Amino acid sequence: MRPAILNPLFAETASLKGVGSALVRQLARLKLHRALDLLFHLPVMAIERVETDHLDESLVGRPVLVTLTPARYDQGGPRSPLRVRAIDAGGQWVDLVFFGQSASWARTKLPLNLPRRIAGKLDRYGQTLQISHPEIMTPGAGATPPLREPVYPLTEGVTNRRMAQLTALALERAPALPEWIEPSVLERHGWPAWKVALQSAHALLGEGTAKDRLAYDELLANQLALLLVRRDTRQRKGRALAATGALTTPLLTALPWPLTAAQRRVIGEITGDMAQATPMLRLLQGDVGSGKTLVALNAMLAAVEAGAQAALLAPTEILARQHHASITRMLGSLPVRVEILTGRDKGKVRRDRLDDLAMGRIHILIGTHAIFQDEVTYHDLGLVVVDEQHRFGVAQRLLLTAKAKVPPHLLAMTATPIPRSLALTNYGEMDGSQIDELPPGRSPIETRVTPVERMDEVIDGLGRHLAGGGQAYWVCPLVEGSESGDEAAAELRATMLRARFGANVGLVHGRMKPAEKDAVMADFAAGTLGLLVATTVIEVGVDVPNATLMIIEAAERFGLAQLHQLRGRVGRGPGRSVCLLLRGGDLSETAKARLKLMRETNDGFSIAEEDLKLRGAGEILGTRQSGDAAFRLADPERTAKLVGMARDDARLLLDRDGGLEGPRGVAARTLLYLFERDAGVAMLRSG
Repeated sequence: MRPAILNPLFAETASLKGVGSALVRQLARLKLHRALDLLFHLPVMAIERVETDHLDESLVGRPVLVTLTPARYDQGGPRSPLRVRAIDAGGQWVDLVFFGQSASWARTKLPLNLPRRIAGKLDRYGQTLQISHPEIMTPGAGATPPLREPVYPLTEGVTNRRMAQLTALALERAPALPEWIEPSVLERHGWPAWKVALQSAHALLGEGTAKDRLAYDELLANQLALLLVRRDTRQRKGRALAATGALTTPLLTALPWPLTAAQRRVIGEITGDMAQATPMLRLLQGDVGSGKTLVALNAMLAAVEAGAQAALLAPTEILARQHHASITRMLGSLPVRVEILTGRDKGKVRRDRLDDLAMGRIHILIGTHAIFQDEVTYHDLGLVVVDEQHRFGVAQRLLLTAKAKVPPHLLAMTATPIPRSLALTNYGEMDGSQIDELPPGRSPIETRVTPVERMDEVIDGLGRHLAGGGQAYWVCPLVEGSESGDEAAAELRATMLRARFGANVGLVHGRMKPAEKDAVMADFAAGTLGLLVATTVIEVGVDVPNATLMIIEAAERFGLAQLHQLRGRVGRGPGRSVCLLLRGGDLSETAKARLKLMRETNDGFSIAEEDLKLRGAGEILGTRQSGDAAFRLADPERTAKLVGMARDDARLLLDRDGGLEGPRGVAARTLLYLFERDAGVAMLRSG
């Protein structure tokens, strides 16, 4: 139960003085629903005004607060801006410029020959000083704006001054809370108390120290929650699934290539975990093409050998069907029944499949979110494999594990290498395994960056590639063209390329019906189509070894993680593969750095670290953490700097300081509720 001291912070914004229904709706657009949300809605910068009586060139480009006397109104026509000629105390003339206003409005707001206090940014237009849309202080109508004013993220209808008033009301509700940070950490960093840090952060005073403290609080809450989940899971009685080798040995001996040392190491880690009664919680990282599917299949067969069922959860139907096809192919004649279940399966086929699953006649079930819906019952679920883990939230994962009679073993996989700080942040309750080498015979993919002006040459080269029997991808950032004439769209590009290469060109994108997408993908995999024009729906799970050319149009619009995943669709066979990044002409510095790194390395782990620096944690994985709360105070830089320390502090609390029952633990309970990390933490509910 939430501590009563926090209740004022969880009150809705409508409870704040002067907040009506219209303002509630406006604040909701910023996801500000409670006083707590306003507390954590920090300013991003400050306006530093210069108070002066005399304007001059030295102040151009700076916000000023000055007394001016209007002398004349100038407006050329109804669509021309209104210019109010005004003069300061030293005789300097300045134009006050207003768009969409009339002289009659100016006569009310800025009557001639009556001094008014004006706030705004001083600019120069030709030889004239001017202030565009200044703030006008009407006598007796309110306070003068502060010389130093924090600037908040805003939405339409909410001014910065109003947002500052609202956050001030929220700060009035903030209580002094007991300290949850280990004293030596506080002392070493010189951090203030929680409430003082909030006040300083909103005033942009001692900004670095205050924001570090608040970010650390959020990271500590997250790390503590993850460790509590891990401890609770470890204390639950699971089921030991000891592999016998009856299925795994024939699988591995029939491979046309030897396992890499990394695959053998990871298989040992996973089977070792599964042989224990303590439920496995393991994250498997591996770069594109490193052989994660084989490792996952080996784990699932180990579960089947021990008499249990396994389920593989994929984020998209394309990936689920790709897994089903590749696993069925790898199993060959082994006596294992593998089925797929997606939202598309209906009627008798679905009912029969669900009956077989409940009776234990299906050994491995592969599918999308459909495999953890209410009507899906497993006979004896012992292992859950979650592919592309970052696309699923904790709640979705728990729904699937709840299908088991006893807590099942869990193997989460991602083909997007995760920087250490993010792995700690999002998967801190899991053990980690990493496949850090590619199978033998895989050649590095050659990556080139080419300006879009050379597209004709690219298409000619594509023609030679297709004529030689090769296959290729052409990826676009959009499905269809925009009103601005944007041609970097899959439908337009497919039409253009079909005019050149005829029926040899297929098209697949996210708006197509699943059956249509599957048919095109099947034709491409079978070699019926030579060129596949697509959006990022092929980012994961597409495995066509004969496809050795990847062309990514408008590559500067993609993130590093996406570019690396798309590039990984080629290089899956023994032949030489090329990835061509077609770029536009007007590149930002970030885009230039991104494309340069892609050209220089195929190492997904290096790319992931750089992606974190260039784009931030919200986009590092190409998608938001579905179902998981995003951090509000801990930005990527602070996360990288502080998360390891927060994890150590959380461990100290649990291992040395009496956990949630000790004096610091009582304060830590408040911290967990404050940052809403209490849900699902069994120790909190039972403590």
